[in-house]
Amino acid sequence: MPLVPLKEVKDVADRVLAVAGVPPDNAALQRDLLLDAEMRGIASHGLLRLPRLVERIGNGIANPVTKGRQEWTAPGFLKVDGEQGLGPVVAQAAIDALMNRSVSQGVVVAAVANANHIGMLGFYADRVAEAGKCLIAFSTSEALVHPWGGRRAMIGTNPVAIGLPTGDGIFMMDTATSIVSMGEIHDHANRGAPIPQGWALDAAGNATTDAVAARDGAIAPFGGPKGYALGLAFELLLTALAGSAIGRDVKGTLDSTEPCTKADLFIVIDQPLAAVSDFLDLLRSEAPAEGFDNVRIPGERGRELRRRAVADGVNIADVTWSRLQDLAGTA
Repeated sequence: MPLVPLKEVKDVADRVLAVAGVPPDNAALQRDLLLDAEMRGIASHGLLRLPRLVERIGNGIANPVTKGRQEWTAPGFLKVDGEQGLGPVVAQAAIDALMNRSVSQGVVVAAVANANHIGMLGFYADRVAEAGKCLIAFSTSEALVHPWGGRRAMIGTNPVAIGLPTGDGIFMMDTATSIVSMGEIHDHANRGAPIPQGWALDAAGNATTDAVAARDGAIAPFGGPKGYALGLAFELLLTALAGSAIGRDVKGTLDSTEPCTKADLFIVIDQPLAAVSDFLDLLRSEAPAEGFDNVRIPGERGRELRRRAVADGVNIADVTWSRLQDLAGTA
């Protein structure tokens, strides 16, 4: 994995998006989203997704220009038709509208359908928390997770992220309701690396450590029945509010040929907040259990990795970096 200077990575990603016909403002947001995940060590949601996005634009199922069509159906509820726009462009436009409306409403919600993959939810949670407000974000995906006790993928990985100001910084957590994301499976497959036992089943419903076989199978829910219950609840809620597809009818986040039919949901809260930083410090000061160096707060490791990447450069898988250079015409 080469260590590439941050500016060089940005320049190559910008060139790839420009060649694909993405306007500069939209391209910068799409690039920042993917690069943020890459710098935080979450390659599954990073630049490996850019070539597929370019293919989707070329195939006419991702609109590089639109920010989506918004309609306030109630004072605190925004319905968004993403018009197959780039996921982060549609999502950020919706969040911006919520941020403005939250000043008068306190709590506002946006349900989004027909937008492309919005990437790492923590990206948006960070931005809203840094602006002094709270964000709860959800998304659905293709059916990639087997129900507890089942053998076939039936529901999405259905992640959730929460961001809020703490008094002297921000708190952000971002997790799927599957044990890992399918992007993580793809990352292992791209690197020829095995996956841990218990992560996934193959297409026949048997446990596997082969990442390539797992791509055609099903990921396990995290925490067994609890993760399954949460993932199912989120999918039912988002589908009902956004009017999107559900279950095995969801398409378009892992292929280059199908319009995207998943759902996204954002809740912005603008209320006076008590400082919680002292409690986070108390957690950090706890004596660690055997096998641990310290007690960490969710999101802190990724934030530290991001700081290092800004200073030292970005570790990018060879196959991903070569592909991006080819697309940019810089190889």
